[in-house]
Amino acid sequence: MPPHQTPGGVDHPGIRSAAAVLTSMAAVAAMSLVATPTAAASGAGPCTLTRTAAHHSLGLDTWNRAYPRPVRTLNAVMVFLSFPDHRAAVTPDELTHDYFPATSDFFERASYGRFRLVPHPQKRWIAMPKPSTAYGMQRDWAPEARASYLRDAVAAADPTVDFGKYDVVYFVADPNAPGVDSDATKVVNFDRPLVADGTELRRIVTVFERHPPDRNVLAHETGHVFDLPDLYHRPTDGKGDWDTYVGDWDVMGSQFGMAPDLFAWHKWKLGWLDASQVDCVPSGTSLHTLQPIAEGVPRGGSGGTRLAVVRTGPGSAIAIEARGSAGNDGDTCTEGVLVYRVRNEPASGGGPIEVLDGHPRTEACWDRSVYPPLADAPLEVGETFTVPGERIRIEVADRTPSGAYTVKITT
Repeated sequence: MPPHQTPGGVDHPGIRSAAAVLTSMAAVAAMSLVATPTAAASGAGPCTLTRTAAHHSLGLDTWNRAYPRPVRTLNAVMVFLSFPDHRAAVTPDELTHDYFPATSDFFERASYGRFRLVPHPQKRWIAMPKPSTAYGMQRDWAPEARASYLRDAVAAADPTVDFGKYDVVYFVADPNAPGVDSDATKVVNFDRPLVADGTELRRIVTVFERHPPDRNVLAHETGHVFDLPDLYHRPTDGKGDWDTYVGDWDVMGSQFGMAPDLFAWHKWKLGWLDASQVDCVPSGTSLHTLQPIAEGVPRGGSGGTRLAVVRTGPGSAIAIEARGSAGNDGDTCTEGVLVYRVRNEPASGGGPIEVLDGHPRTEACWDRSVYPPLADAPLEVGETFTVPGERIRIEVADRTPSGAYTVKITT
């Protein structure tokens, strides 16, 4: 997860609107890729990118079966962990309501109702055997300390939790315990899975958030459970801006974003868009009618085209989608046609998606945006944009009464 931030700035009104068997706890690694059989992804076609060995690769010709695919109802258990050095001041029920139903609602909207995440919160605290300060919780957590924490947590929870019933596991720590650090919240992947109740645990979401937590933080972490990458830019020296790649435009970039709905490319990867909703742009000039991605699907309808894609190389593409003020994007302060570059080789956190700024000389939404230079990235009706370094010209020709954008693309 990106570090805790408080968006701010000056107001510019008017700017464009274990009885389990722990068979293996050897190297616990947050960035491991599990080699498994693949499954063909729906809508695979000429403008898809091939999935690579990069962690959370955005290639989508196949699905990595090491991850649950969110195209059905998935069940998630929430286990609440207390420590002997602190008496919990909040209840499991209160912490449950910090995250649900908001997280389920986020995915219900993002998936157009194709995916339902059902939480199963435990009703009482599970006591950990060591003080919270014994585990060394922090953002760059020592693998040995993290392994100790997870080993103790699974062993403590196993007598009362049947892990075989669940697709997703959340371990939620007492937020006020002295050793708990909110920056340590992350998904931990295992090089070799744990086995509990006859079930392989390939990853666990470890939650150390304050009460109340950052908005959409669990949606971000759950996205990793579905093989989505971090889209933020982590400065090598730990200083500087984390939001330069995608700004507000996807929850995998920032949980604070004004328009945090998942990019259409992510929705395509996850199976929420099919081939009929993706236009592979041919050579020459073509017209495309793009429905804003956060708008719901009319009853009995397909929802229309949500993404246009221009292949620019074996491992890269330009994606074009519409963003409007609806659904998960209801707090956006700008609308229009968003253009971004997708690459299949960069790993999570390495810039697999980069939003292209349609207005590089201006900024917007200083009072709310996580990165104002990209807040006004979308193109409005009448505007034209040439993709830097590519012979791709994008013109927003019109907006229909229904809110869809007519886009002319020349390649």
